Amino acid sequence: MKTGKFFRSIAAVVVAAAMLAGCAKKEEVPLGGESSSVVSSASSTSTVSSTSSATSSSSAAIRTHSSYKLIVPPNADGTGGSTSVTPHSDPVQSTPGASQSTPQSSSAVQSTVQSSSTAANSSSSSTPTLKPPVSSNGSAVDRHGWLSVMGTDLVDQSGSKMQLYGMSTHGIAWFPDYINYDTFRFLRDDWGANCIRLAMYSGENSGYCTGGDKQWLKGLVNNGVEYATELGMYVIIDWHVLGDRTPMTYKEEAKKFFDEMSSRYADYPNVIYEICNEPNGGTSWSEIAAYANEVIPIIRANSPDSIVIVGTPTWSQEVDKPAANPLQFDNVMYALHFYADTHRDGLRNTMVNAIRSGAPIFITEFGMCDASGNGAVNESEANKWKSLIDEHNISYMCWNLANKGESSSIIRSGCSKLSGWTDDDLSTQGRIIRSWRRNADY
Repeated sequence: MKTGKFFRSIAAVVVAAAMLAGCAKKEEVPLGGESSSVVSSASSTSTVSSTSSATSSSSAAIRTHSSYKLIVPPNADGTGGSTSVTPHSDPVQSTPGASQSTPQSSSAVQSTVQSSSTAANSSSSSTPTLKPPVSSNGSAVDRHGWLSVMGTDLVDQSGSKMQLYGMSTHGIAWFPDYINYDTFRFLRDDWGANCIRLAMYSGENSGYCTGGDKQWLKGLVNNGVEYATELGMYVIIDWHVLGDRTPMTYKEEAKKFFDEMSSRYADYPNVIYEICNEPNGGTSWSEIAAYANEVIPIIRANSPDSIVIVGTPTWSQEVDKPAANPLQFDNVMYALHFYADTHRDGLRNTMVNAIRSGAPIFITEFGMCDASGNGAVNESEANKWKSLIDEHNISYMCWNLANKGESSSIIRSGCSKLSGWTDDDLSTQGRIIRSWRRNADY
């Protein structure tokens, strides 16, 4: 146990008590608000309840953005938090080799925000019945606490093997409405999810480093973390490198971002940091490692024990590279991404060999279609992946939580509900994923 972890464990008890109280996949071929502290996006109220003890003690201001409320944190220097921002509009996704169809407008989703909560709790026979909000053994974070890496396994605070499963958002700049307490709660209670991944693009249109509203994007990330925390779920903050190809492109921005996030969430046992989603375009492992060797110490200075996930070359497929030349940090895992109709035995063998060589793998993104995020869903190949995932205790996050008109989105493009989905509201992939873990007990 590291120095500081004893004090951190005390903070974890406080956090747990607070919790109880309360693609366009994107790759070039061949590789493809409500809570005790936040106003619900499905509510018309303009008041905010007291912030939970798990929330930062810094004051936060409320602003209206695109017809719903966001908590906007103050800047690190204490300024800001109530600045008016020009209303945001969703761009057309601009990524190499990806579908250029326009994601469903946020305003289209918002048009039913007021009714979505009612829909989620409708007495209609077609609406799923939710499990109790917290299982008899407590939430996932209550039960498992701070996670760490032991050998190739993710383990919990008692040293028992731990497997995270859940959903990755689409780009939060384009589909912000799914950063929603009701959405996360439904995924937990009906789908068995214990983790949420918040995909914040560093590049692309309205990306964090390419003209996006940084305060607004950080507000979305902060809301997502607080929702997950109140629900007792783990949460991944994803610096979504894609169109920028190498994480070195915006390295200095990434360092500032992760310094701010890891300082803010230093005592949150449920927060995981993914520092570069999918390096590509010939980016080498040595280049990724050089980036990681600058970013990880910044996170470690604030949060010594948090899990850090590092992307791997070729859209996070070449996990053999870090297996041969691993980073020299504790509690680091390496990202592998697959799309079942494209990535078959070859990538599965690469993954297994990397694990046998000692590399801890975390599948932070996968789909059942081809690597473009579209095409036919291949359930047979997906099931082969699922067998290996369970055999090797690998955590896995499905891409993507959105209603974009593509195979990898779990919600049909015509459905604007933010929770309470039935099978009729889901895509083929969505229905299969829901069945995989619906009865899981975390």
